[in-house]
Amino acid sequence: MMPGMQTRALGRSGCAVSALALGTMTFGAEADEDTSHALLDEFVCAGGTLVDTADVYGAGVSEEIIGRWLRTRPADVTAEVVLATKGRFPMGEGANDVGLSRRHLRRALEDSLRRLGVEHVDLYQVHGFDPATPLEETLSFLDDAVRSGKVSYVGLSNHTGWQVQKTVDLAVHRGLTVPVTLQPQYNLLVREVEWEIVPACVSTGLGLLPWGPLGGGWLTGKYRRDEQPTGATRLGEDPARGVEHWARRSSRERTWDVVDAVVSVADSRGCTPGEVAIAWLLARPQVSSVLLGARDLAQLRANLPAADLVLAVEETAVLDRASDPAPADYPYGAFGEEQRARSI
Repeated sequence: MMPGMQTRALGRSGCAVSALALGTMTFGAEADEDTSHALLDEFVCAGGTLVDTADVYGAGVSEEIIGRWLRTRPADVTAEVVLATKGRFPMGEGANDVGLSRRHLRRALEDSLRRLGVEHVDLYQVHGFDPATPLEETLSFLDDAVRSGKVSYVGLSNHTGWQVQKTVDLAVHRGLTVPVTLQPQYNLLVREVEWEIVPACVSTGLGLLPWGPLGGGWLTGKYRRDEQPTGATRLGEDPARGVEHWARRSSRERTWDVVDAVVSVADSRGCTPGEVAIAWLLARPQVSSVLLGARDLAQLRANLPAADLVLAVEETAVLDRASDPAPADYPYGAFGEEQRARSI
């Protein structure tokens, strides 16, 4: 492990992972196979261990690319890799080719193992909650997968606070394998997870694996007020892209307050805004590892130094003030806090 790339526990488990993880949604899409393999090589060389993918990334192509990388690299290079994937969303058009049913997850897991070319994965995550499938059925399958040796640990992704709590409570009550992690979107522009989701993870001992730490590029400081992005960037290619949506985010004053604060702290520390945004996230409660997404080596190399950056209390306070989502009075605002603090 490279000095400076700290390790942390994978949630409530005894498994150690690097503080920065490599997200591979770009593999086979924004990054071709040679670039994807170069990203994996660079990440592992820097001391990274946790590699995260999903069956739906590139309709299975991301897993296939990782599988070929694992087969073509020496065992001493891949030995420390902690491999994570996910299942839940459709990979075909069948009525049973979606969700968290035993039938779908059995096929999804088997297909992921085949594409990755491995007999087991370290972390298998359900990619979202499924209201159509009883939790008992999902948890029973995951428990069987662990007992069979195909999965070491179980995780959740994109769950709300009550879904996290209910899932963990039911697993404990039934004596089934308890999830160890939750993978949510979490960054300086998306702090609403702190209202219920993070407390639920604190309560249940789940480690957080935040995705989107740079807010889809907004927290790199590359966007400017009244200048719609152009060129070979995510928003330059598609201004209406998902959570990064230019018109929606650029119209909010809070967005620019956060960007200005991040750039200011970065300038004072002599580092990049992206490093500041990631360092802030690494210091949040329950965070096990922060997922880095990259389409090329330059992007990855720009963000890896964040593992060594520790923000001062004053710097963190500046970022916290600028990014406070300012909830209404109840239940999360000042009146709600007052009501919860009442002794009678």
